[in-house]
Amino acid sequence: MGLSTPVSGSGYAPFSPFSPLSGAALRAGVLEAVLFGAHLLHYPTGIRQERHAAGDCGPRPPVLLLHGFSDNRSVFVLLRRALTAGGGRRVEAYNYSPLTLDLRVAARSLARRVEELCERTGREQIDLVGHSLGGLVGRYYVQRLGGDARVGTLVTLGTPHSGTRIAPFMDAHPLVRQIRPDSPVIAELRAPAPGCRTRCVAFWTEFDELMDPPGTARIEHPDLRAENIQVTGIGHLALAAHPAVATAVLRALDGPGPAAVEPPEDAASVA
Repeated sequence: MGLSTPVSGSGYAPFSPFSPLSGAALRAGVLEAVLFGAHLLHYPTGIRQERHAAGDCGPRPPVLLLHGFSDNRSVFVLLRRALTAGGGRRVEAYNYSPLTLDLRVAARSLARRVEELCERTGREQIDLVGHSLGGLVGRYYVQRLGGDARVGTLVTLGTPHSGTRIAPFMDAHPLVRQIRPDSPVIAELRAPAPGCRTRCVAFWTEFDELMDPPGTARIEHPDLRAENIQVTGIGHLALAAHPAVATAVLRALDGPGPAAVEPPEDAASVA
């Protein structure tokens, strides 16, 4: 997977089964299937809320990881390992309740968890990394609940910032209804947010099978300091597990600027 500088604009190439993208889509699908199988095996290890230790967290702000819908902290095993490599940064994960029916309730629970983390580590600010729905929970906290005072950088991975139309048969679940483009929650996030201090970095991929359209995972809001980084060659689950994405996330957390790395020799890239 290779990475390049963040891009702007709303364009992405439409997929056709007869286009050169079909091979890349197939490879992305195979990788998703492999990762999904591995994640199912590892899922039970992340069901319990993790224990937290007091004490110094290193020179960098602590990072809190937020999982997606019906998931848990086990999805971040590989990303967490990359973010903690070399020391200097405490990384913790937060499991919001699987019984949560309202994203706003999850965001208020997150607010309490962030306050606890700041108190325990003696820090005024932390960074957030959210996968899928977790990124939307983090954004709601930052944008609507005053969390910009506590969050320096919010990184989202495959998050439906403008709402997704995928899987209409799942609309029976209240949380799924809240991530539709016409939901009240998405309307709240479109509302003005003057003075929001948090820097936002959104990773998105054209092969994200849960984003419809794929560009919905971009942050497009006039009041937010947002960078959008397009990933190509991987799907939704791989955004939380691929080592090249982890490297880019690490660089995004280290400060503003291009999240570019030299392309490793495999199928995906970030544009």
